[in-house]
Amino acid sequence: MIDMKPKYEHAEVESGKYEFWLEQGCFKANDPTKPPFCVVIPPPNVTGKLHLGHTWDTTLQDILIRRKRMQGYDALYLPGMDHAGIATQAKVDQRLRAQGVSRYDLGREKYLKAAWSWKEEYASIIREQWKGIGLSLDYDRERFTLDEGLSEAVNEVFVRLYEKGYIYRGERIINWDVEAKTALSNIEIEHLDIQGAFYHVTYPFADGSTGGLTVATTRPETMFGDVALMVHPEDPRFAGLIGKQVRIPTTDRAIPVIADAYVDRAFGTGIVKVTPAHDPNDFEVGKRHKLEMPLCMNEDGTMNARAGRYEGMERFACRKALVSDLKALGLLLKVEPVTHNVGHSERTGVIVEPRLSKQWFVRMDLLAKNAVEKNTVEFVPERFKKIFVNWMESIEDWCISRQLWWGHRIPVWYRGEEIHCGRTAPEGDGWRQDEDVLDTWFSSALWPFSTLGWPKKTIDLARFYPTDVLVTGYDIIFFWVARMIFQAIEFTGESPFRQCLIHGLIRDAEGRKMSKSLGNGVDPQDVIAQYGADALRYFISTNSSPGLDLRYEPEKVEAAWNFINKLWNISRYVLMNTEGATVADMKLDPLPQGVAERWILGRLDETLDGANADFDKYEFGEAAKKLYNFAWNDFASWYVEIAKLSIGERETRAVLLHVLSAIVRALHPFMPFVTEEIWQKLPHVEPSIMRAPWPTADRLPIADASSLNRVFELIVGVRQVRSEYNVAPGKPVDVLIRTESDLTAAFLEENRRLLVKFLNPGRLEIASDLPPVEHALTVILPGATLYLPLGSLVDIAAEVARLNKEIERLEGEIRRSDAMLENPAFLAKAPAAKIDAEQAKRADYAENLRLARERLEAVRR
Repeated sequence: MIDMKPKYEHAEVESGKYEFWLEQGCFKANDPTKPPFCVVIPPPNVTGKLHLGHTWDTTLQDILIRRKRMQGYDALYLPGMDHAGIATQAKVDQRLRAQGVSRYDLGREKYLKAAWSWKEEYASIIREQWKGIGLSLDYDRERFTLDEGLSEAVNEVFVRLYEKGYIYRGERIINWDVEAKTALSNIEIEHLDIQGAFYHVTYPFADGSTGGLTVATTRPETMFGDVALMVHPEDPRFAGLIGKQVRIPTTDRAIPVIADAYVDRAFGTGIVKVTPAHDPNDFEVGKRHKLEMPLCMNEDGTMNARAGRYEGMERFACRKALVSDLKALGLLLKVEPVTHNVGHSERTGVIVEPRLSKQWFVRMDLLAKNAVEKNTVEFVPERFKKIFVNWMESIEDWCISRQLWWGHRIPVWYRGEEIHCGRTAPEGDGWRQDEDVLDTWFSSALWPFSTLGWPKKTIDLARFYPTDVLVTGYDIIFFWVARMIFQAIEFTGESPFRQCLIHGLIRDAEGRKMSKSLGNGVDPQDVIAQYGADALRYFISTNSSPGLDLRYEPEKVEAAWNFINKLWNISRYVLMNTEGATVADMKLDPLPQGVAERWILGRLDETLDGANADFDKYEFGEAAKKLYNFAWNDFASWYVEIAKLSIGERETRAVLLHVLSAIVRALHPFMPFVTEEIWQKLPHVEPSIMRAPWPTADRLPIADASSLNRVFELIVGVRQVRSEYNVAPGKPVDVLIRTESDLTAAFLEENRRLLVKFLNPGRLEIASDLPPVEHALTVILPGATLYLPLGSLVDIAAEVARLNKEIERLEGEIRRSDAMLENPAFLAKAPAAKIDAEQAKRADYAENLRLARERLEAVRR
């Protein structure tokens, strides 16, 4: 007895499937007789739950892996997670603050225990989410960026780069998070438009002469780090002032006026303040002019001793007090409101402070050059390669040190003036390891080869590297994809993956980025609870093309559920009517002779050819569309209905099972749970659909069955007339068919039973010499003309009366509308939108009147 409920219940169907796959070892890559295929998961941060973006990213990866397994590859989908440096530390700090302690209260060792505890907690949550989505990951090979093997790889890379002179320590302007007290990479910064101001501040002349020079600045609190004012050397307004001294307001410190072509004469007052320790452009000016580079702020964003009376104040409190004092001293000429783009720490939310700091850097010139010249990665879509190349050609040296405790400790030790860089700690007493850790991206840049065992020469590395496809969003091409490529080329001599499939970002239905501030985020687990993982996977993987953004629209997820329900009902019908069938009963031997059977098998071949071509181009939406149309229209709407006429015949049952098997296998990568459920109820040999062969065109030597399309065209033609005249499907209507040849008439006669089933005719006549029929609706089709006598469709007298009444109504509406549109008062006073709306209604009335008159004429004929 086939046990399938009339309605698809996603929670029931999806329950237990993942455990079954794990028990069967379906996710393991361990067959050296098969060709290898490898996708590494972009490691999610252990900072919290996965979001819809992760779901999209990993679903695409899982589609690739599941299909390749079925195509006979030893497919490895390698899981792992990223320690995520500052992101995780910020979360742990937040938890500790809620407990009333800080990391400094705990000390480094105990703090790291708390961080590892956090990691284990959220790694478990992430694994449960992977399970909920249905990701076929080889858990035996799971990696973490702070595990022993990856830490060995990180140290190896650091030491080699250091020994080649690519890593150096120096003072540079970096992005500084005053709350986390660490340097930040560009990827850790979110730029937001905020309200600010240009403060026009006068610096008095130091010699006591009247007046001074006015500077426009958005950050007046940094003036305590000023070392000069700067003008353009060719600006005639200041020709006599170069070399003169001015005084920093509220202080006794005098600074010179210098000249540099960097100044934009047309911007602001034409004078800029030079603060080398707090501005990257000023830092370059300071180097050119050999200026001092004093800091005026502490690491926590409070003012230091250079700020005088403002020492110890938080930077923005200082700004407020300073502006008030400048106004009282008559040194604040004006405050000009401005909206400007300001960097914020992605993790702590504070405004980032540019700050001069001694950090570790990677020299990027040669690494970037090699990455461009030796890279073999094929980007999909291709346009993203240009983005990668442009960024690599303009890349700056990479700041890799972070003032954190959670991360890879920099493998450098100091003893007095001695410095040791090594894979392990140096021997002897008195050595102190660098307190900083490495940027998270330093370890994740090694992900494609470090996860496979590098620097050791492992079997997995030899077999699966380079990996085959990286799937990721376009927003991290710069920060992750680029770094993986230049590190892989440097350390393995090869690009890390053969192809890079780029997708966009998930937005809400209005096209807005999902964010906490907008409150438009969607939890994938809520969607799975409501519609199931299969529906979410199908929607998320088929509603966007490579490289483009995706809009989350709940009604489309519901439509995906409806399709799965349709597939469920098709399967339920087929299985209930083929109960007891074996694998042998599915074989198309002898070859089907029925025209409908030949037709559906031919359409299956066409569909699989087209869908497989789309799969190979990563056009998952197009592949799914072809499979959807075939399953819903060709199979369910036509063949399954036709098959009801001969459901007891072996040939019909074999074709039903054969086609259904191909459909569920082709849809398996999109919707793994429901297809496994259906597969288990189909006759099968393989223990799981995951071990079943991928469906391809059979290329059976069967005759062309395209002539059956003529039957379908006739059926559709009659259905359209029924719909137009509101004739119920159950009401018999007369159908007369005149064909252009005796051959067509003979073919239609052979398939009379199909016409009778689908047309429900009161009288059905088919002939090549059928005379024209009066008082009938005519439908002209290729090779045939349909006549539907009006008397069998409608009560002619009643229809004439109805149409006359409708014509009278429409003529009245047109007169009313014309009166409005010809009224000068209406045209003068009414809003343009109202006039446009009335004109549109008038056009609709006119079109409907034309159709009603045509219908009336046809009825009277």
